[in-house]
Amino acid sequence: MAYTEPVANGKLTGSRICIDPGHPSENGIGAAVSGATEVGIAWRVALRLRDLIRVCGGIVILTKSREREYVTNQRRAEIANRAHADLMVRLHCDDAPGATEITTYCPDREGTAPDGFRGPVLAVRAASRHAAQPFHAALVRSLADVLADRGCLTDRQTAIGARQGALTGSIRSEVPVVLVEMCVLSSAHDRAFITRPDGEERLARALLAGVIAALRG
Repeated sequence: MAYTEPVANGKLTGSRICIDPGHPSENGIGAAVSGATEVGIAWRVALRLRDLIRVCGGIVILTKSREREYVTNQRRAEIANRAHADLMVRLHCDDAPGATEITTYCPDREGTAPDGFRGPVLAVRAASRHAAQPFHAALVRSLADVLADRGCLTDRQTAIGARQGALTGSIRSEVPVVLVEMCVLSSAHDRAFITRPDGEERLARALLAGVIAALRG
């Protein structure tokens, strides 16, 4: 399927968006199922999302410069902080047997990182929730025919967030932050979608709709 670039409508002019393609990090290289890798999908979608945001006038900061570059989650947050990003979007793929879904997470309380650092502050948590809800709604509307909606959840509903109170990238964040599980790689349905020629394109465009909704909705 051929796609044309979106009209340069200026909806994101002046906005600074940090795109964080998940992994490799201290939590490993990410999921890999039947040749589909989380790190590869997140990287390719991030690059396409970067281009789409730029067409709409936004300024993009990436947390890494190549697919397999190792960057800790603390460092990823610091990159977004230093850029004074209006929104940090963290891209991941889930690996949950029996599930098929797209999910958005955001921090709802202070957490404690492994080194004892506590965060994010109340204002960041409130701004993250305020961004996450329209972001997720726009994302789901764009992908309703292909991916189930698991919901807009809290960091505490992840394995790491349950232990720490929030994800490490959220704890260290000084800017609004959301994390998206774009699909479930262990699901044959989701894997078939994301490995189709138009799957990553549709995800990138859905994420663009989410960013616009979060920042200009």
